[in-house]
Amino acid sequence: MGQEEDIWSDYADDDKTIAYIKNYLPQELKSKFSDDELLYFLDLIDEYYTESGILDTEPDAEGYVDIDLELVANYIVKEAQKDEMGEYDPEEILFVVQGEMEYGDSLGEIE
Repeated sequence: MGQEEDIWSDYADDDKTIAYIKNYLPQELKSKFSDDELLYFLDLIDEYYTESGILDTEPDAEGYVDIDLELVANYIVKEAQKDEMGEYDPEEILFVVQGEMEYGDSLGEIE
């Protein structure tokens, strides 16, 4: 696959993830976040996983890595404020983080 095809594949994956998260969110939050905001949150989730060292953590005996999703949500809120993207409620962002995790689980990527 060429580089251009990789980029389009990444966009398609992001679109699928955003659609899954929108479906996952409680009814009162479904229209609260734009696709651009959700894409921004996904980027911050990836950034958190990379910078926190969680990706280098050894899995437990059952193959799981414990991720504190509240820490991820708080990271997003802090970074969004720093980037002047807006003020977000950590409890609402937690649903986005949970939705992203559930999407990964549904693909069998996170075990």
